[in-house]
Amino acid sequence: MTSEEEARRVAEAARAGGRTRPGFARELFLGRLRLDLLQPGPEPTVGARAEGERFLARLTEFVTTRLDPAAIERAARVPDEVVNELRALGAFGMRIAPEYGGLGLDHVTYGRALALLGTASPALGALLSAHQSIGVPQPLALFGTEEQRRAYLPRCAAGAVSAFLLTEPDVGSDPARLGATATPDGDDYLLDGTKLWTTNGPIAELLVVLARVPETPGHVGGITAFVVEADAPGVTVEARNTFMGLRGIENGVTRLHRVRVPAGQRIGEEGAGLRIALSTLDTGRLALPAMCVGACRWSLRIAREWSAERVQWGRPIGQHEAVAGKLAFVAATTFALEAVVELAGELADEARTDIRVEAALAKLFGSEMTWRIVDDLVQIRGGRGFETADSLTARGERGVPVEQLLRDTRINRIFEGSSEIMRLLIAREAVDAHLRVAGDLVAPEANHNRKRRAAVAAGGFYVRWLPTLATGRGQLPLSYGDFRISGHPDLSLHLRYVERTARRLARSVFYGMTRWQGRLQQRQGFLGRVVDIGAELFASTAACVHAERLRARGESGLEAYQLADAFCRQAHQRIEELFPRLWHNTDGVDGRLATAVLEGRHTWLEAGVEDHSAPGPWVAETGQGPSPHPNLHRPVPRA
Repeated sequence: MTSEEEARRVAEAARAGGRTRPGFARELFLGRLRLDLLQPGPEPTVGARAEGERFLARLTEFVTTRLDPAAIERAARVPDEVVNELRALGAFGMRIAPEYGGLGLDHVTYGRALALLGTASPALGALLSAHQSIGVPQPLALFGTEEQRRAYLPRCAAGAVSAFLLTEPDVGSDPARLGATATPDGDDYLLDGTKLWTTNGPIAELLVVLARVPETPGHVGGITAFVVEADAPGVTVEARNTFMGLRGIENGVTRLHRVRVPAGQRIGEEGAGLRIALSTLDTGRLALPAMCVGACRWSLRIAREWSAERVQWGRPIGQHEAVAGKLAFVAATTFALEAVVELAGELADEARTDIRVEAALAKLFGSEMTWRIVDDLVQIRGGRGFETADSLTARGERGVPVEQLLRDTRINRIFEGSSEIMRLLIAREAVDAHLRVAGDLVAPEANHNRKRRAAVAAGGFYVRWLPTLATGRGQLPLSYGDFRISGHPDLSLHLRYVERTARRLARSVFYGMTRWQGRLQQRQGFLGRVVDIGAELFASTAACVHAERLRARGESGLEAYQLADAFCRQAHQRIEELFPRLWHNTDGVDGRLATAVLEGRHTWLEAGVEDHSAPGPWVAETGQGPSPHPNLHRPVPRA
């Protein structure tokens, strides 16, 4: 059993050290609105922009004329001919550099491609993003040797599907408990373990596997990353998992039994595996909110069409206030999410700031807001939102797959870090400056002398920092004049609110630090609300910046400003509801009740419940699993 302290030490050791670049979101949590960090960097070259536009045009033509999403849903798999056509388009090499056979698209164009796929078939988006955002291409691009890149990246660009194997049956978000092992054997490693929920696993040719190397003479040990050939002896796909949504996704259980892997296939050094995984996710997480943008755009179109078409009590339902409020939320939030994804993509392309918090916020905000948008779409469509597309078609109506979208988008709040884990990850960054300054002051094992030195250092930091939270540009009536254009809504007032509220949020974090000190990390309810406020502030800023850039480029004027204005006002309301709950909430009552439930003191509430779950085939005593799944379809051969 891994202790909470040990798990925290493993996670802290995996955080990439020495990151000195500033980050907009981290500064925001410190009460600083650094718009200078959002200034647009160098524009892509004409050639790069043209290549990206040509690819998007080809992908659009494929999606709109030759792709049948309903066939994927009915068959619960992506047809081989679709995979082959994506190969021919170069879609498996979108993020791979041209020198290795890929298209070398920037993050912004890649995000737009995934958003397009998100409007058609999220299963395709999952296939391609799992392949190159977290699969073999990204870890090798960041940490691989040149020899490894030349050996594997051309294969990936040509369509050799890759998968990322980290999660295990008994290990979710706790890397300290990772059970898969990589035992040194001469110049090789022998990999053993079972990996769960391996997206692309059943059809992959190449795998990234995280396993623990034991500490022995000559080996520093620790969690380590490897590239593994999926057809290597000892690799077995034991099941193809099926889910409530994303029915076309290839996801399975993969067992590794004494799989021999040469040391040349190790990515990075021993013990660097978790840091490699987390660094990969810094930008890899941007893929999911990009697909969320597509889902939101589709939802907006269906909601708009139905709200104008459906008449109740003498007028379209969109003119009734109850539905109009939902329609406005869908439109404004879709715009804001697009702004967040575009802005985060630009920051990733420029690589001049630390974007790990921005990427995490984009993932959290995108998945949570998309779920709310799709839920509102179901409500707007009423019974037709609950009915399947095939059923609607069978009785002569337009077969709109709203209920499928609800099933498909639910996983986004779990994929690549659940919302709860994302809040903790972001919160750790939000309080990082305080924990670094406080240091031994809040460390239970520190002695009196260490605590005294830490107190002196902390005092110096807070003497300089706290006065900056008292006043700022948010009090100036004419601040941020670029966002106040005649004939348009005044967005500068929203940025002034963001600046004031960021300082208010930073003061709240400081109060929490003084109240709970080192125990602040356990106050997950408090920290979660801090993160949610920060996410709204980040999205509000992104919406204003995005609207201004669209206006400056002549792509939109009043419409974009109107959307940004509406979103910021809606976000303002949500933020003001969250602040009182930082201090006045039911966290204590809920914790005591949860303890009582876990102790079985309320089982009488469960009386009369029948357990219809079937026993699983896993045998705990022997650790043996099921035999290989008989219905798995084999990987599509490489071109």
